[in-house]
Amino acid sequence: MSSFRKALKSNQRDHKERSQPGFRKHLGLLEKKKDYKLRADDYHRKQKTLNALRKKAMCKNPDEFYFKMIHSQLQDGVHVIKDKQEEMTEEQKKIMRTQDIRYVEMKRVAEAKKIERLKSELHLLDADGKQQNKHTFFVDTKKEVEDFDLATHLNTVPELVDRAYNRPTLDTLVNKSVLGAVAPQKVKRLAKKRRHQYDELCQRIDREKKMFVITQKIQTRKDLQDKNKKVKVQKETTSAPAVYKFEAKRKR
Repeated sequence: MSSFRKALKSNQRDHKERSQPGFRKHLGLLEKKKDYKLRADDYHRKQKTLNALRKKAMCKNPDEFYFKMIHSQLQDGVHVIKDKQEEMTEEQKKIMRTQDIRYVEMKRVAEAKKIERLKSELHLLDADGKQQNKHTFFVDTKKEVEDFDLATHLNTVPELVDRAYNRPTLDTLVNKSVLGAVAPQKVKRLAKKRRHQYDELCQRIDREKKMFVITQKIQTRKDLQDKNKKVKVQKETTSAPAVYKFEAKRKR
Protein backbone atom coordinates (compact mmCIF):
# COMPACT_ATOMS: atom_id res chain seq x y z
CA MET A 1 0.00 0.00 0.00
CA SER A 2 2.82 2.37 0.88
CA SER A 3 4.61 1.62 -2.40
CA PHE A 4 1.40 2.45 -4.30
CA ARG A 5 1.12 5.77 -2.45
CA LYS A 6 4.72 6.60 -3.38
CA ALA A 7 4.01 5.75 -6.99
CA LEU A 8 1.07 8.15 -7.02
CA LYS A 9 3.21 10.95 -5.55
CA SER A 10 5.80 10.48 -8.25
CA ASN A 11 3.18 11.42 -10.86
CA GLN A 12 1.83 14.38 -8.93
CA ARG A 13 2.28 17.92 -10.15
CA ASP A 14 5.07 19.96 -8.58
CA HIS A 15 3.53 22.84 -6.67
CA LYS A 16 5.77 25.87 -7.07
CA GLU A 17 5.61 28.74 -4.61
CA ARG A 18 4.68 32.16 -5.92
CA SER A 19 7.70 34.36 -6.48
CA GLN A 20 7.99 38.09 -5.91
CA PRO A 21 6.04 40.07 -8.54
CA GLY A 22 8.08 42.03 -11.03
CA PHE A 23 7.09 45.47 -9.74
CA ARG A 24 8.24 44.41 -6.22
CA LYS A 25 11.63 42.95 -7.20
CA HIS A 26 13.40 45.86 -5.48
CA LEU A 27 12.07 44.57 -2.10
CA GLY A 28 13.98 41.31 -2.36
CA LEU A 29 12.71 37.74 -2.11
CA LEU A 30 9.07 37.14 -1.22
CA GLU A 31 8.70 36.01 2.38
CA LYS A 32 7.16 32.54 2.70
CA LYS A 33 5.21 31.18 5.64
CA LYS A 34 8.17 29.23 7.01
CA ASP A 35 10.24 32.41 6.97
CA TYR A 36 7.46 34.31 8.74
CA LYS A 37 7.18 31.50 11.31
CA LEU A 38 10.89 31.73 12.14
CA ARG A 39 10.73 35.51 12.41
CA ALA A 40 7.58 35.39 14.56
CA ASP A 41 9.04 32.77 16.92
CA ASP A 42 12.21 34.83 17.33
CA TYR A 43 10.16 37.97 18.05
CA HIS A 44 7.97 36.25 20.64
CA ARG A 45 10.99 34.69 22.33
CA LYS A 46 12.61 38.12 22.69
CA GLN A 47 9.36 39.61 23.99
CA LYS A 48 9.10 36.89 26.63
CA THR A 49 12.70 37.56 27.72
CA LEU A 50 12.02 41.30 27.98
CA ASN A 51 8.83 40.73 29.97
CA ALA A 52 10.64 38.38 32.36
CA LEU A 53 13.44 40.91 32.90
CA ARG A 54 10.91 43.71 33.38
CA LYS A 55 9.04 41.65 35.96
CA LYS A 56 12.30 40.77 37.74
CA ALA A 57 13.27 44.46 37.89
CA MET A 58 9.85 45.42 39.29
CA CYS A 59 10.01 42.73 41.98
CA LYS A 60 13.66 43.39 42.88
CA ASN A 61 14.53 43.62 46.57
CA PRO A 62 16.59 46.82 47.20
CA ASP A 63 18.29 45.11 50.17
CA GLU A 64 19.30 42.03 48.17
CA PHE A 65 22.94 41.04 48.60
CA TYR A 66 25.12 38.13 47.64
CA PHE A 67 28.87 37.84 47.76
CA LYS A 68 29.41 37.75 44.00
CA MET A 69 28.42 41.42 43.99
CA ILE A 70 31.77 42.26 45.61
CA HIS A 71 33.82 39.27 44.42
CA SER A 72 33.26 39.74 40.66
CA GLN A 73 33.97 42.39 38.07
CA LEU A 74 33.04 43.12 34.45
CA GLN A 75 35.56 42.28 31.75
CA ASP A 76 34.41 42.85 28.15
CA GLY A 77 30.80 42.74 29.31
CA VAL A 78 31.19 39.42 31.15
CA HIS A 79 31.20 38.91 34.93
CA VAL A 80 34.50 37.38 36.06
CA ILE A 81 35.44 36.33 39.59
CA LYS A 82 38.18 38.53 41.00
CA ASP A 83 41.54 36.96 41.71
CA LYS A 84 42.08 36.53 45.43
CA GLN A 85 45.14 38.18 46.89
CA GLU A 86 47.69 35.81 48.32
CA GLU A 87 47.52 35.78 52.09
CA MET A 88 50.88 34.06 52.51
CA THR A 89 53.91 33.43 50.35
CA GLU A 90 55.18 29.90 49.79
CA GLU A 91 58.21 30.64 51.97
CA GLN A 92 56.00 31.73 54.87
CA LYS A 93 53.82 28.60 54.54
CA LYS A 94 56.88 26.35 54.58
CA ILE A 95 58.37 27.97 57.69
CA MET A 96 55.03 28.01 59.54
CA ARG A 97 54.51 24.29 58.86
CA THR A 98 57.96 23.20 59.98
CA GLN A 99 59.10 25.64 62.67
CA ASP A 100 57.85 26.72 66.06
CA ILE A 101 57.21 30.31 67.13
CA ARG A 102 60.11 30.21 69.60
CA TYR A 103 62.57 29.19 66.90
CA VAL A 104 61.36 31.90 64.50
CA GLU A 105 61.55 34.53 67.27
CA MET A 106 65.08 33.41 68.14
CA LYS A 107 66.17 33.79 64.50
CA ARG A 108 64.50 37.21 64.30
CA VAL A 109 66.32 38.47 67.41
CA ALA A 110 69.62 37.20 65.99
CA GLU A 111 68.95 39.10 62.75
CA ALA A 112 68.07 42.26 64.72
CA LYS A 113 71.39 42.09 66.61
CA LYS A 114 73.34 41.70 63.36
CA ILE A 115 71.46 44.67 61.90
CA GLU A 116 72.38 46.83 64.90
CA ARG A 117 76.03 45.78 64.58
CA LEU A 118 76.12 46.66 60.86
CA LYS A 119 74.42 50.01 61.49
CA SER A 120 76.98 50.88 64.16
CA GLU A 121 79.81 50.15 61.70
CA LEU A 122 78.37 51.89 58.63
CA HIS A 123 76.60 54.91 60.20
CA LEU A 124 74.55 55.17 56.94
CA LEU A 125 76.45 58.34 55.94
CA ASP A 126 76.63 57.61 52.22
CA ALA A 127 73.84 55.06 51.84
CA ASP A 128 71.82 55.03 48.61
CA GLY A 129 68.35 56.48 48.98
CA LYS A 130 69.32 58.59 51.99
CA GLN A 131 67.67 61.99 52.00
CA GLN A 132 70.02 64.63 50.61
CA ASN A 133 70.77 67.39 53.08
CA LYS A 134 70.87 71.04 52.03
CA HIS A 135 73.47 73.51 53.24
CA THR A 136 72.54 77.16 52.67
CA PHE A 137 75.09 79.96 52.96
CA PHE A 138 74.01 83.56 53.59
CA VAL A 139 75.94 86.58 52.36
CA ASP A 140 75.34 90.32 52.59
CA THR A 141 75.84 91.66 49.06
CA LYS A 142 75.34 90.52 45.45
CA LYS A 143 79.04 90.91 44.79
CA GLU A 144 79.80 88.32 47.47
CA VAL A 145 77.32 85.98 45.74
CA GLU A 146 79.12 86.38 42.40
CA ASP A 147 82.59 85.92 43.94
CA PHE A 148 81.50 83.10 46.28
CA ASP A 149 83.93 80.17 46.38
CA LEU A 150 82.71 77.10 48.26
CA ALA A 151 86.18 75.64 48.93
CA THR A 152 87.45 78.95 50.36
CA HIS A 153 84.35 79.36 52.50
CA LEU A 154 84.67 75.83 53.95
CA ASN A 155 88.45 76.24 54.32
CA THR A 156 89.25 73.01 52.50
CA VAL A 157 90.58 71.84 49.15
CA PRO A 158 88.23 71.69 46.08
CA GLU A 159 88.58 67.88 45.87
CA LEU A 160 86.82 67.45 49.24
CA VAL A 161 83.94 69.86 48.67
CA ASP A 162 81.51 67.13 47.52
CA ARG A 163 81.97 65.13 50.71
CA ALA A 164 79.20 65.25 53.29
CA TYR A 165 81.52 63.93 56.01
CA ASN A 166 85.25 63.47 56.67
CA ARG A 167 86.08 66.86 55.14
CA PRO A 168 89.23 68.11 56.90
CA THR A 169 90.24 71.77 56.77
CA LEU A 170 93.46 73.13 55.28
CA ASP A 171 95.08 73.51 58.71
CA THR A 172 94.32 69.85 59.51
CA LEU A 173 95.80 68.70 56.21
CA VAL A 174 98.98 70.74 56.79
CA ASN A 175 99.60 69.96 60.47
CA LYS A 176 98.44 66.31 60.63
CA SER A 177 99.25 63.26 58.56
CA VAL A 178 96.46 61.46 56.68
CA LEU A 179 95.32 58.28 58.40
CA GLY A 180 93.89 55.27 56.61
CA ALA A 181 93.96 54.26 52.95
CA VAL A 182 95.45 56.78 50.55
CA ALA A 183 96.27 54.74 47.43
CA PRO A 184 93.47 54.75 44.78
CA GLN A 185 93.33 50.95 44.65
CA LYS A 186 92.81 50.66 48.40
CA VAL A 187 90.16 53.39 48.32
CA LYS A 188 88.27 51.52 45.57
CA ARG A 189 88.56 48.26 47.50
CA LEU A 190 87.17 49.88 50.64
CA ALA A 191 84.32 51.46 48.67
CA LYS A 192 83.43 48.07 47.19
CA LYS A 193 83.49 46.48 50.64
CA ARG A 194 81.24 49.24 51.98
CA ARG A 195 78.71 48.71 49.18
CA HIS A 196 78.69 44.99 49.94
CA GLN A 197 77.99 45.75 53.61
CA TYR A 198 75.10 48.04 52.64
CA ASP A 199 73.61 45.27 50.46
CA GLU A 200 73.96 42.82 53.34
CA LEU A 201 72.27 45.30 55.68
CA CYS A 202 69.28 45.71 53.30
CA GLN A 203 68.91 41.93 53.00
CA ARG A 204 69.04 41.42 56.76
CA ILE A 205 66.46 44.18 57.38
CA ASP A 206 64.11 42.57 54.85
CA ARG A 207 64.66 39.12 56.41
CA GLU A 208 63.97 40.47 59.91
CA LYS A 209 60.67 42.01 58.74
CA LYS A 210 59.59 38.70 57.19
CA MET A 211 60.44 36.83 60.41
CA PHE A 212 58.38 39.31 62.41
CA VAL A 213 55.35 38.80 60.14
CA ILE A 214 55.67 35.01 60.39
CA THR A 215 55.83 35.24 64.21
CA GLN A 216 52.66 37.32 64.28
CA LYS A 217 50.82 34.89 61.98
CA ILE A 218 51.80 31.86 64.08
CA GLN A 219 50.68 33.65 67.25
CA THR A 220 47.36 34.58 65.61
CA ARG A 221 46.71 30.95 64.72
CA LYS A 222 47.42 29.93 68.29
CA ASP A 223 45.02 32.57 69.58
CA LEU A 224 42.29 31.28 67.24
CA GLN A 225 42.34 27.93 69.04
CA ASP A 226 40.64 29.67 71.96
CA LYS A 227 36.90 28.97 72.13
CA ASN A 228 35.91 32.59 72.76
CA LYS A 229 33.72 34.32 70.19
CA LYS A 230 35.65 36.36 67.67
CA VAL A 231 35.03 38.46 64.56
CA LYS A 232 37.51 38.98 61.75
CA VAL A 233 38.22 42.69 61.35
CA GLN A 234 40.93 42.59 58.70
CA LYS A 235 42.02 39.90 56.24
CA GLU A 236 45.45 38.34 56.28
CA THR A 237 48.00 39.62 53.73
CA THR A 238 51.57 38.76 52.82
CA SER A 239 52.84 41.63 54.96
CA ALA A 240 50.48 41.48 57.95
CA PRO A 241 48.50 38.88 59.93
CA ALA A 242 44.72 38.79 60.15
CA VAL A 243 43.12 40.98 62.81
CA TYR A 244 40.39 39.53 65.04
CA LYS A 245 38.20 41.17 67.66
CA PHE A 246 37.55 38.84 70.59
CA GLU A 247 34.58 39.06 72.90
CA ALA A 248 35.44 40.55 76.27
CA LYS A 249 35.36 37.81 78.89
CA ARG A 250 35.82 38.31 82.60
CA LYS A 251 38.02 35.67 84.17
CA ARG A 252 37.37 34.46 87.68
